Amino acid sequence: MLEKQRQQLILDILDESSFASVKELCKQLNSSEATIRRDLVKLASANKIKKIRGGAQVIDTRTVSNIKLSGNAFLVDRERNTDTKRMIAKAATQLCQDGESIIINGGTSTFMMAEFLTERRMNILTNSFVLANELLENSQNQITLPGGEVYRKQSIILSSFENDTTQNFHGTKMFMGSPGVSEFGVVENDPLLILAEQKLRKRADQLIVLADSSKIGIRGNLIFCGLSDVDVVITDSNADPEVLDKIRTHGVEVVVVEACE
Repeated sequence: MLEKQRQQLILDILDESSFASVKELCKQLNSSEATIRRDLVKLASANKIKKIRGGAQVIDTRTVSNIKLSGNAFLVDRERNTDTKRMIAKAATQLCQDGESIIINGGTSTFMMAEFLTERRMNILTNSFVLANELLENSQNQITLPGGEVYRKQSIILSSFENDTTQNFHGTKMFMGSPGVSEFGVVENDPLLILAEQKLRKRADQLIVLADSSKIGIRGNLIFCGLSDVDVVITDSNADPEVLDKIRTHGVEVVVVEACE
């Protein structure tokens, strides 16, 4: 990750909370303590943050956003299991046909679909502004974005309102990633994400979940949907076969791609 991108993420994290510790920033940004401390010194010198013992805080707490969105930063997640996610994304796009209307939810696995959609001619609704930008620059697909607020850390657009243009779109398939998939359902990190994704789900005939093996078997407190609402799960060969069999018993088609070392 570039220094400029990392420092912007630090500002985004502080925009959601009045204080962040060095330890917390290291975990969220997958960076060393020395790197984070150098970033904090530079940001403080530019008068963008206030550096305090053990971390940093915003200069004016009145500017802190009241709405926080749980989940890792997009730029950090994108660097994890990249090659395997790419193969999963390739398998996902092979389920699409030219002329189809589809929905692609924001996330790092679904973002990888962009590479394989460049030669397609489809109607795509997505709440990922990075995916939308990639497809607008490198393909002839018709792109639709919902209205709403931009969450820069996760690179997505979310709206709590019903009338945000999604109600006018119908897709044959919806593609989404997830922090976890098990026999108990598809996990999500944040209630606001669940509300936004449920609106998208209503607009599609099928739900296809992209989840690398690190997500298979993971349970969570927040469930986006049960497996009865899932049509296909695409994962890799490192996934626990017993968990995959349990997922199949719910009538879900499981597509397994070869994991990349």
